[in-house]
Amino acid sequence: MKLKLKVSIAMLALGLMGIGYGGQEVNAQEVKRGSHPAVIMEKRAFQEIDPSTIKSPNENPFGLVYQGAITRNVSGQVNIHPITYDLNGIKISANVYTPAGYDQASKKKYPALVVAHPNGGVKEQVAGLYAQRMAEKGYITIVADASFQGASGGYPRNVDKPAYRVEDIHGMADVISSYPGVNADHLGILGICGGGGYTLKAAQTDKRFKAVATLSMFNTGIVRRNGFLDSQTATIQKRLQQASAARAQEVAGGEVQYTPDMLDMKLSEEQLAKMPDLYSEGYEYYGKTHAHPNSTFRYTVSSNLDLFTFDAANNMDLINQPLLMMAGSNADTFYMTEQAFAAATGTNDKELFLIKGATHIQTYWVPNYVNQAVDKLTGFYGKHL
Repeated sequence: MKLKLKVSIAMLALGLMGIGYGGQEVNAQEVKRGSHPAVIMEKRAFQEIDPSTIKSPNENPFGLVYQGAITRNVSGQVNIHPITYDLNGIKISANVYTPAGYDQASKKKYPALVVAHPNGGVKEQVAGLYAQRMAEKGYITIVADASFQGASGGYPRNVDKPAYRVEDIHGMADVISSYPGVNADHLGILGICGGGGYTLKAAQTDKRFKAVATLSMFNTGIVRRNGFLDSQTATIQKRLQQASAARAQEVAGGEVQYTPDMLDMKLSEEQLAKMPDLYSEGYEYYGKTHAHPNSTFRYTVSSNLDLFTFDAANNMDLINQPLLMMAGSNADTFYMTEQAFAAATGTNDKELFLIKGATHIQTYWVPNYVNQAVDKLTGFYGKHL
């Protein structure tokens, strides 16, 4: 049990990613430009999903699990719009939240936000909470399940590659930029936990994002490689050998190897008390209080081949947009935010905001801490978008 628990603790902290193997199914039109043909790409299409067709795993008709979640769309209030779209051959499942008074037929334009979900999380959990809260502040927001995760497509399930998670963010920007009522010149982004690390990486190059914010940022690749608080540096090469063998087995048509999922374990209060807050509170949040059947920390072992070389703090100097990084003052993951913030030398407008008394997971759901984060985000985006 001790060995199994140790392995599971090391694996819990990850982010997820996914992209398909086929070409991108985006409509294109060939035209003549001079004596050479040119291709004009059309806007990325999305499909509205009839909410009545959603098979919710809980009492909320949209499957949402956070406090204050929308239970039905009411005219004149904040509404939720389930959609799907294609990204590199994968069908992505997303929710778009629109502000009170939004009318698709109106000429009114709104600023928009992309929200990237945490490691192991899905759009119905904390990312949905912040997407809804920011819609209440007047933004059109989008949150999507990462490729190979949640309700999004992709096989094998739970591939965990940083490049794919970053591409998922670019894809959300594609879709929300052409959503009715969005002013694409006023686009911001919020990344939570592992989604925060991938947000930093996406914003380094994608200048459609005019303002960049993270909450409880988690540097997935560093933790997957070194272990939480560098607790597994002695086994890096051994685990790379395991990842290499897992990939070889996959391409040979063998069984896909997965990491253990801590949520499948029956942990006692005594065991939880000995774990870092990130894991003990994460076990409660994802496994009990805000559980969703699509949420998992079970990832393909072969993904480590990509994760071990990923560091969200690399190339932070490329971020020249306004940057807000938020974290709980009691978060045992704060060192990751601190390191990335210090490396952000390319922007003249950056702020590190501490939510006093909060741990990493508490910023996901404790009303007082959530309210502090939302208030800070409202001022930040209001200034820059």
